[in-house]
Amino acid sequence: MMSEKKKGFISIDKEVCKGCYLCISVCPLKLIEVSDKLNMKGFYPAVPRSTEDKKKGCIACAQCAITCPDVAIEVFCG
Repeated sequence: MMSEKKKGFISIDKEVCKGCYLCISVCPLKLIEVSDKLNMKGFYPAVPRSTEDKKKGCIACAQCAITCPDVAIEVFCG
């Protein structure tokens, strides 16, 4: 029996993110990028990268959420 990869998604609170980009550096699939819009605090927050290829989606490893010093990221399995 083949095991299926975990699938998930993340939610980043753009107003809490201060733009340290630690989450970008730890994402194994490089699914987080820098927004081109400022948040209310004047930072360019991290945002989930949109992927059309469903095989390259988030695997819910939670490395981004664990690394985020602002607790701005939630990880969901689904």
